[in-house]
Amino acid sequence: MDIDDEKIRDAIRHTEILRLPKQTLATFGTTNIYYYLVTEPAYSELIKNVTETVVREGRVIAEKPRIVTPYYLSRLEGFSPDARRYFDMLIKTYGSNVPGLFYTYKNEPKEMNIVSDNLLSVVGKISADIDKRGDPLASIIKGEDEFWDVSLMKFIYEMTRSSLRNNLSQMGSRGLLDVDTSGIPVDAKVRIEELFGQVARGEREPRELKEELDRWDLFEEYEDRFFTIFGKGR
Repeated sequence: MDIDDEKIRDAIRHTEILRLPKQTLATFGTTNIYYYLVTEPAYSELIKNVTETVVREGRVIAEKPRIVTPYYLSRLEGFSPDARRYFDMLIKTYGSNVPGLFYTYKNEPKEMNIVSDNLLSVVGKISADIDKRGDPLASIIKGEDEFWDVSLMKFIYEMTRSSLRNNLSQMGSRGLLDVDTSGIPVDAKVRIEELFGQVARGEREPRELKEELDRWDLFEEYEDRFFTIFGKGR
């Protein structure tokens, strides 16, 4: 086993979500979570009686979850051959059109401070400040200093897992999990309509719409509309 792999596993095991947001990830909108990631400084193992705590602050922005299929995932770019083999395995096991949820996250680090106090005391003060503000989307994570971003990824995973059932239930109640005769989820068609509107208003680049149509193999179906929206004709 690779030493770095073992260190990452240790970081995951030692990560604790001390305070989860009071709300799960939104089903039909963007969720903006503010996090405090607290760690003991890496040098604490070398210096005795260190009473300092590293506090990293930032935001994790979760975009509206999207319904995708194994076929759609296999058309995404930037994945290794191993990842593509995994997508092929999904297709062989579940079929190309079984719907699932795809979450997209963005981390926006804000600042890092070293506080002259022990970790438990710092956590208590942060938690009290969150209560005072009444922020339902604030969280506190206890992680490993060297692999703090791994700790953040564990938090993201836990948020996804805790939100999945509710997100699927709400989408299912609106029929968005249904798949048409060509294997396209209703949610995908809804997203395409949203993209057309965003492109027309100048909020998105035409390239993004074209890429989405290509991933679903739908460009031919929407081709006339795609060119018409720009007044280009064919």
